[in-house]
Amino acid sequence: MDTSYPREDYLPAPAHKREPSRTVLVSPPPRDHLIWSIFNTIYMNFCCLGFVALAFSVKARDRKVAGDVEAARRFSSKAKCYNALATAGSVVLPLLLAALVITGVIHLSKLAQESVGFFTYQFSPSDDEDK
Repeated sequence: MDTSYPREDYLPAPAHKREPSRTVLVSPPPRDHLIWSIFNTIYMNFCCLGFVALAFSVKARDRKVAGDVEAARRFSSKAKCYNALATAGSVVLPLLLAALVITGVIHLSKLAQESVGFFTYQFSPSDDEDK
């Protein structure tokens, strides 16, 4: 076994005391919501909000790579907002449309049942009554 390099277990402890280092809180980099934007653009593109969210997501990613964290946060916030609007619109509007169709069908069926008597009423006497 080669023991020519010093191992961590056998290193001597430093003789001087270390001063506690200052802790600097670094905020995490902003999220760009790119996957969510792509999903909204491809699958649920309501009023092109998914495409707008995709544009802001790409801008947020570019600003994050360039090191401009504040601009990346602004673009990320806008992308998140547009993604939420696109998702909500794409989920709520079909549900609303389905509810309107169902209530319309129910109303029309009740209306048809009530008007059956009107359409079966005979205005002229039948031939059987004449004899």
